Amino acid sequence: MAQPIIANGFNFENVKRNAFIAQKVPSLKNSVKMMKTGTTLAGCIFDGGVVMGSDNRATAGDIIADKSCMKVHYMASNIYCCGSGTSADCDQVTKMVSTNLALHAMETGREQVRLTTACRMLSQHLFNHQGHVSAGLILGGVDVNGPAVYAIHPHGSTARLPYTTQGSGCLAAMSILEDGWRPSMNEFEAKALVSEAIKAGILCDGYSGSKCDIVVVTKDRAEVTRPYEIVCEGQAREGDYTFKKGSTAIKTHKIQKIEFDVVEETVVMEE
Repeated sequence: MAQPIIANGFNFENVKRNAFIAQKVPSLKNSVKMMKTGTTLAGCIFDGGVVMGSDNRATAGDIIADKSCMKVHYMASNIYCCGSGTSADCDQVTKMVSTNLALHAMETGREQVRLTTACRMLSQHLFNHQGHVSAGLILGGVDVNGPAVYAIHPHGSTARLPYTTQGSGCLAAMSILEDGWRPSMNEFEAKALVSEAIKAGILCDGYSGSKCDIVVVTKDRAEVTRPYEIVCEGQAREGDYTFKKGSTAIKTHKIQKIEFDVVEETVVMEE
């Protein structure tokens, strides 16, 4: 009996399978479409802590579903997380891991949860679901090893970085971070830089918008500012639309007289 071949790395057999199915059943070719999601997240470390931020627009396809969506999630007293992707996945994954971190702290007796523990729990959960849990996260905080920021991707890969971005507006945000970040920044400079990065993502990405939320985590405190900056403010209405039920507003009134040429015709009926 032949032994199964164990291949290392990624497996792309489903690509061939999907192409075969699409060839045999043309009606299924466009049945599965990728969902477009939009968010801009940014985070960086500074001298003594971390700053993370997000926009607060939630979209459902091409529709703006929520103009004040909370994308900054509490994980522990010294750890916060910003989420992009599917809102329900981000909310539930962060709540689940936050509860597990609280239980872990009770079991170990530690005053502060380690960042590596939170990163491991999040990445393992996402890796086990192989991307079907759509959550791209930026994890940040301060523990006994100092401040740190982690980028956690939907398939479970992680990276510890001095600054990072996530979401559909990440390219514009990353350009601001790469240009402005430097070691030993103070808190004021870091907040201004992250806010500018989120603003760039909002202005350059149609699926990011509204306002910028900021969270600052240091050794002594964690502070969420919501909103930190209003980037896109709603336009004022033209008038007061409080009309009676069944009525329609008349904004302009114009009467035009139209004259027609009358042509007389005689019709003779034959018997």
